[in-house]
Amino acid sequence: VHQKTRKMRFALLGSLLLGLGQALTVMPPLSKTAEHLPLAHKAMAFFDSSSDPFFAVQTSIDMLLEAGFEELDDMQPYSGKVVPGGRYFYTRNKSTLVAFAVGEDYKPGQGGFKVIGGHTDSPNLRVKPRSKRSAKAAQAIQIGVECYGGGLWHTWFDRDLGVCGRVFVRSKSGAIQQKLVKIDRAILRVSNLAIHLQSAEERKGFSPNKEDHLSPILATAATRSLSQTEGSNDSAEEKEGKKNDEEGKEGTTKDGWTEYQEPLLISLLASELQLNITDIVDFELSLFDIQKAALGGVHSGKYFISNLGNCWILLMSPFRVCSFWPV
Repeated sequence: VHQKTRKMRFALLGSLLLGLGQALTVMPPLSKTAEHLPLAHKAMAFFDSSSDPFFAVQTSIDMLLEAGFEELDDMQPYSGKVVPGGRYFYTRNKSTLVAFAVGEDYKPGQGGFKVIGGHTDSPNLRVKPRSKRSAKAAQAIQIGVECYGGGLWHTWFDRDLGVCGRVFVRSKSGAIQQKLVKIDRAILRVSNLAIHLQSAEERKGFSPNKEDHLSPILATAATRSLSQTEGSNDSAEEKEGKKNDEEGKEGTTKDGWTEYQEPLLISLLASELQLNITDIVDFELSLFDIQKAALGGVHSGKYFISNLGNCWILLMSPFRVCSFWPV
């Protein structure tokens, strides 16, 4: 019985190997990694530029315009503007993008359509509407952040963080305008405690508190004090902060918004956008890892990136099928 079972097993194994051999003979040859590197580098450039929903949409718009798409005004009728063979897009809230192409042979009331959708956002740390967190006597100047989405929050520790998003500013005419801002340098950090300040049990069961442990450090009280001494080599944002102090002492403005914001952060935004501090009326800001995307592995077959999303696939797949995309 055992001998018979063993023969059956060998026969089955032989059949499987024969089938595998036949399958291998008809499989297409594997492509070389180098053939896909240009596309991979374009993808990495897209991810590096798309640090939040607003920049993801703007980067996508730039690519659509390059591919010959026409922007539509979502507040105006499309009648007479959308024609067979045309390529169009429109946006909502600067964070949502809709793009579509009309077939050359399209006839109203006939045929169908294909839809592909995704998201422009991803889990991250967002600056709270009231960004001020640190008391005047605090040794470290922190800003208040909140967790957006279901992130792996322990991975945000000990990273070089920048800030990006949109800022609402008041123009000379009094109208409110939106401006994108991206500070792509290490201005913030969520730091771990030094190893000798933690017990073995604490290191083993690391579980950060979202409210207490994830607030990033913007500056220290010592460096802020030193930057305000006479004759110091002030940065642009520090000079802007001093100008604000002269025009109206820090923290004395009470309009229901300004007094709840971290002055150093507002000064930094004003400096980056070349505005007066008093022009800023609100913001939507996110933190992001400033480390750039890279190809990893011995054969460069992997993406090493912190904010990998599906926007790139959404842009590339349908347009390459329609032969629109300049790849």
